[in-house]
Amino acid sequence: MLTLNKVNFRGANLLPAMVLPEFVARRALISEDEIATRLREVPGWTRAGKAIERTWTFRDFSEALAFINKVGALAEAMNHHPDIANSWATVRLTLTTHDKGGLTNLDFDLAKKINDL
Repeated sequence: MLTLNKVNFRGANLLPAMVLPEFVARRALISEDEIATRLREVPGWTRAGKAIERTWTFRDFSEALAFINKVGALAEAMNHHPDIANSWATVRLTLTTHDKGGLTNLDFDLAKKINDL
């Protein structure tokens, strides 16, 4: 887990620029070969253009919503948020790194954590 220590500079809490190399690397676009390899690590997820997605069907809306809330907690902890579509007991999650315009390791890392729920 990455721990960031803020530096106080003229009253502003700043993050030192040099403590983020692992995070930056996880947000770099990955190659088609890497995508194919990483997809094998996340059963149920499929490629959807510049994203990966998976759909779940639950018993009812309440169960689907509980799942969405668990996903939300994971997403907040990683500061990486899926697109979420919900129709009663069906939930579809789509992962992509929007600001990079495609797939990064962060998408697959979150997909793995979601699969573990």
